[in-house]
Amino acid sequence: MNCMPHYILLSNLTDEGWKTIKEKPERIKEVNKELQAYGVRVLSQYAVLGPYDFVNIVEAPNNETIAKVSIELGSRGTIKILSMAAIPIEDFIMPMKKR
Repeated sequence: MNCMPHYILLSNLTDEGWKTIKEKPERIKEVNKELQAYGVRVLSQYAVLGPYDFVNIVEAPNNETIAKVSIELGSRGTIKILSMAAIPIEDFIMPMKKR
């Protein structure tokens, strides 16, 4: 079992976001540091091809924290985020074994 819940964040940059990244690519890592201030730790981060631009796997204390982060980052107008709670497979299977 994990200490804190995990979340998958799928994100797309807006036109303004692409402009920011082009001018200052290190901005991506600066945002990761901002997440830490909310108690969110980035475990893995990928730039991807397809319908999303980035996939982040993070851990956070609760859903409310992830909601706050999504609203805070989204309100800047540079990114749109789809947040999903992730359940480790063992945690998912465990209740079914107890039947």
